[in-house]
Amino acid sequence: MNEVFVTLDMIANDFSFNLVTLNCLGVPFIQNTRARLTTIARELDHPALDAICFQEVQLWNYVPLLTQSFSRFPYAAYEPFLYAPKGGLMTLSRHTFSQTSFTLYPKRGWWHTPSLADRLLHKGILATELWHADQSIIILNTHLTANYDGDWSRSNRYARLEQAQLGQLAAVVNRLSPDSLILIAGDFNLPRHSWLYEEFVAATGVIDPLDGHTGPTYFPLFSLPSRYHQPIDHVFVRPPQHHRRFEATVELLFEEALPLTSGGLGRVSDHAALQLKVRWSQPARAAAGPALNSTELFQAPNFLH
Repeated sequence: MNEVFVTLDMIANDFSFNLVTLNCLGVPFIQNTRARLTTIARELDHPALDAICFQEVQLWNYVPLLTQSFSRFPYAAYEPFLYAPKGGLMTLSRHTFSQTSFTLYPKRGWWHTPSLADRLLHKGILATELWHADQSIIILNTHLTANYDGDWSRSNRYARLEQAQLGQLAAVVNRLSPDSLILIAGDFNLPRHSWLYEEFVAATGVIDPLDGHTGPTYFPLFSLPSRYHQPIDHVFVRPPQHHRRFEATVELLFEEALPLTSGGLGRVSDHAALQLKVRWSQPARAAAGPALNSTELFQAPNFLH
């Protein structure tokens, strides 16, 4: 189990928020999907967690399966779509959402390539805002188009597509209130410290609590070349500007097989989960209203290319 610390003035903390992000491989034709999802719920239905971001919830039947399997997360956010939540994105919370919004990535791939699956799933950004300890917390749950070539060079077509999506995501982050705690979580489908990663961090000023971690978070179920075994799942943090004392840590979960609810041992997903823990000591300044404007938030220009 890996743990990396990023600390701004190490302190004794009064307030905390804990989030898990996981590509849950909620795909109908994969073996044991229902058992894997209920096992995930069994493992994560914990009072210490505040929110959970899922990617790849690819069938409507899995929405009630997940919500009913969790007893401690009464609030669920997702964008309704034809056969699954739009983008396969779903965010669960112990706290009431003050606002939710979804934006589509217009550039998602091509009809004649494997990225057709990303187009049909309508990948994008699921934004939710909640309040905890008088602090506005905005969670951006996202899943970028996969790089089916396993090639993140600047000339690769999938890398350029991911660059466009990161530009849209960065524009969203930069429009959010500086008084909000911003958490950006998901399956980014690009390695840590690739040029795409570095460009996004530079454009937004976010913190990666796993900075320097080079171990994979993706463990393919099928045999793939080693270039696909990469740290492609990320959770970024942008602290509120008025907090001078702030701590963020991340721990990897589900790297090994677990007892499944159906019996036997198995991996719950082909991805590891990331558990983010943020803590702060100074009370936040109460804002006059919600910090997420769903009508304007996603209209910023794409400025990374």
